[in-house]
Order: sequence, then structure tokens, then C-alpha cells
Amino acid sequence: MSTSMWNGLADLEFKMYYLDAAGIKTRVLEAGSGEPLILLHGTGGHIEAYARNIRGLSEHFRVICIDMVGHGYTAKPDRPYGIDLYSEHLLGVLQALEMEKAHISGESLGGWVAAWFAAEHPEYVLSLVLNTPGNVNNKPEVMAKLKESTVKAVLEANYENVKNRLEWLMYDKSQVTEELIEARYNIYTQPSYQEAVHHIVALQDLEFRKLYSWDPSWCGKIKAPTLLAWTDHDPTSTVEEAKPIQEMIPGSELTVIKDAGHWPQWEKVENFNSTIIDFIKQKVKVSN
Repeated sequence: MSTSMWNGLADLEFKMYYLDAAGIKTRVLEAGSGEPLILLHGTGGHIEAYARNIRGLSEHFRVICIDMVGHGYTAKPDRPYGIDLYSEHLLGVLQALEMEKAHISGESLGGWVAAWFAAEHPEYVLSLVLNTPGNVNNKPEVMAKLKESTVKAVLEANYENVKNRLEWLMYDKSQVTEELIEARYNIYTQPSYQEAVHHIVALQDLEFRKLYSWDPSWCGKIKAPTLLAWTDHDPTSTVEEAKPIQEMIPGSELTVIKDAGHWPQWEKVENFNSTIIDFIKQKVKVSN
């Protein structure tokens, strides 16, 4: 495999390791120092989704990027993956690292998990940046597209299917690099991943999804300063659809990253990084 994805980290001190998060073997990438910033990927994602952000963010924070339960090279229990399971796994990561508080930024599914975790465990959360949390209105056509493209990319894993799944995330399709395709292909062709894929897409079934739908009853419990980072070309939801979530989360703010799709952290690296850094430093006293 080429090393271009990691060229930006070539002279940066970072470590990749595994930890036991409440019984789940979990892959972690860590870099930098200061207050912890946890990065959570989306459905079918993995640590590499943030490969372009580690350097810039680690200049300000202790960056902790994980493969969430059932994803990447983290263990894949045999049960449907609900937002509660992802949240419990995140709690296990924090406890394994003996971390009392952290800033959390999640993309797509990761944003949903971050918000749920902040509602359930507010004492752990310093701030939230919810990055294209996606399909907040449970649109059937978006759910069907995400489920179909994910299952096809995994169970019929080949160059084109994996490439198509990644291109769906991007406004600028040229941002889908050969190495990113190869990294995801290697993950999707793990036998354990192929067995787990239906658990991974369980949230794209409406009845199961309804258990965790965005709602004031739980969003209202979020106490941490919260930024919704939307884009103008997100294939899952429009900027207008961010407004109800902003209203549900007390005191939350909304910003729009221009000329990006569902992965602004990959397409607009400097804009994305500065969005996180500026928000946290504006809202929270950062010790660094």
C-alpha cells in the first residue's frame, strides 16, 4: 500500500494501539497533548477518515481517534448496533483511558453517537462538534441508499463498489484517493466485517432507528457547548434540516462549511480543523 495518506504524519509523534473498552478490543490512534479531543467516524467508517486532520488538531489537543464498535479493526459483537451500544463503547474507551472529560467531535453516525453520549453522560463532555450528523429526519430514501451501498460495498467488495460508496460521501469526487479505496477495501473484506455488516446498517431500518431518533426529550439533556457543523452539499440532509436539531440542543450553534459533502473533514481540512479549534477555544477554557 502507498503511504500518501500518512505523509502528513511522517514526522509527527503518534501511536496506534488497541485497548479493552468494556470488553471490546478497540483500535485507537493518538497524537498530541493537552485536553482530549475524541473523533468519531460515520457508518462504515474507520480511523482513516480523519487521517488528514490529525496533524492540525494535535497541535492543540490530545487527539484520540477510534474505530467504533463493529467498525474498522475494532471487535464486532453479534448484535444490532444501536446508538446505545456505540455510546456504551465510547464510555468504555474513556474509562479505559482513565479520562474524566473530553471534547468530542463526531461525523455522521459519530455525531449522533456523540450527542446521545453527551445527553446520557454530561459529566464527561467538555464540548461537542457534530459534523454532518446526517439524515436527522429519517428520510427513507437516504436510509435505503446508505444501507444498499454499504452492504454492496462489503458483501460484493471490489474496487468499483468501494469507490462508489466513498464517492457518495464527497462533493468533489476526485478527493477519493486510491489509497483510501484500498484502506477501506482491506477493512470491508475482513470475514468478521462481512458477518457484522447487517448489524452495522441496522439503524437504517426505521423501526429500530425510531428508538434513537433525534428528539427534544434527550437532546434537551445536553449541557456542553455544541456546534453543528453542516455543509452545503451533504447528500443526507440540507442546511435547513439542521435547524430543528439546533432548536432541540440548548444553546447550540450552527455553521456551514462550503463546497463539501458528507466528509468536510476530508474535503476541507483547514476549514474543518479551524472550525473545531476556534469553537472550542471560544467556548471552553483550553489548557494547552
